[in-house]
Amino acid sequence: CMNYLLPHSYAWGNFSVLAMGIWAIVQRDSLDAIMMFLTGLLLTVLTDIIHISIFYPSHDYLSDAKRFSIGMAIFSLLLKPVSCYLVYRMYRERGGE
Repeated sequence: CMNYLLPHSYAWGNFSVLAMGIWAIVQRDSLDAIMMFLTGLLLTVLTDIIHISIFYPSHDYLSDAKRFSIGMAIFSLLLKPVSCYLVYRMYRERGGE
């Protein structure tokens, strides 16, 4: 998000899932909040793969800031399956089936 390498939809998608995560943490008794957060995380995994694969720059135009930005986006993408697993465990603890 800091280098405007990826489109605005990347930032909006990830920040909206972050907002759903905060909502899921605040409302501890709501299954809907945790389910929407899990669905949003799974959806952003797919959209992040699409965004990174389409908007990855060629090596000729790769500055250090762009390399760092795309590296952090890939690192975030690699951590999302772990987050999905932890959120699923939280869903099961709250009584989800």
